[in-house]
Amino acid sequence: METLTADLIGLSLCDKQNFPSIKRFPNQITEVGLANVSDLSLVLKNISYDKIYAELEKSHAYNLKMIDGALIQLMYRYKDDSIETHRLAFFPSPTLEEFQNNPEIYLEDEIYADVSNKNVVPFPIRFDFDCRVDIAVPIEHPRSHLTLGQYKNCRIPVNSALTPHDFLCFLLRNFYNTAFQKYFNEITQFDDCFEDSLFGEEQIVSRIIIGKVV
Repeated sequence: METLTADLIGLSLCDKQNFPSIKRFPNQITEVGLANVSDLSLVLKNISYDKIYAELEKSHAYNLKMIDGALIQLMYRYKDDSIETHRLAFFPSPTLEEFQNNPEIYLEDEIYADVSNKNVVPFPIRFDFDCRVDIAVPIEHPRSHLTLGQYKNCRIPVNSALTPHDFLCFLLRNFYNTAFQKYFNEITQFDDCFEDSLFGEEQIVSRIIIGKVV
């Protein structure tokens, strides 16, 4: 996470950041995430997206703030050195205020083409992983799943938990593709991966699989 954060800063794709912290708890629990943020219940409340985004930005509840204002969260929880949960979220700016205030910065550089299109509709994306036996339920609550928007019951099964490299490459490839194509070779590559986590019943369900770029 630290290496990839430094990469995005160096490529001018990220202009604000909170480097990850490590917290250790009893029973061999380790959390990797945000140093001063513990309560993210705000994102589950029935309030408008622009208010959710504004509060996350105000409280610095993000690991990365991209040049277009999008906020990225990367939070992992381990038990006995094995992943137990993760929360990987992407909150695009609902207003693109930075672009509106400084349009010449973006229009003069092709790497910003993807974020300045007027027909772009911003919505949050979240990859969750939770392998605890009292939480995971086949199909209804996959261990690893993708949630689009703030839909309560949107849980699209995903092949496995995602590493920070998987998640950030997914975001760059799909939402900052011009920059991704230009700078991919300058981003540190990691081959780490988590084991498949789909339940047998989910094998037959249409699913999202995050593949490596080679």
